[in-house]
Order: sequence, then C-alpha cells, then structure tokens
Amino acid sequence: MGKYRIAACPRQLAGGQFAAQVSIASGRGSASTDRVMRFHDEFPTHAAAAHYAIAQGIDWVHATT
Repeated sequence: MGKYRIAACPRQLAGGQFAAQVSIASGRGSASTDRVMRFHDEFPTHAAAAHYAIAQGIDWVHATT
C-alpha cells in the first residue's frame, strides 16, 4: 500500500482459536523499519484473524499518512 508493505501473521492459540498480528514495513536496506502489532481479540479461523489484521494495518497506514 504505497510505500508500506502490510502482512498478516495470524498465530494459533492453545485453545484452537487464532490471534491476529500484522507487520507494517517500509523503507529499504539499513533505512527499513518494521512495526508489528498484536491484538487481544481471538478469532475462530486463520482467515478471520488475517482479515482483521490486514484491516487494522490499512487503518494504521491511513491514519499515519
């Protein structure tokens, strides 16, 4: 999304639910940065957690630019 690369990184929790995480990276080489956000909500599927993470990443980019 523009100069940002957004990637969902859902992870499975012990109880079978999924936690949402998103990585928002920008820049290249030694000037690169990567912000990782983890969310407390739990989701029933990997896809639901990924969808939520991407939406939150997009919202963060819009709020920042």
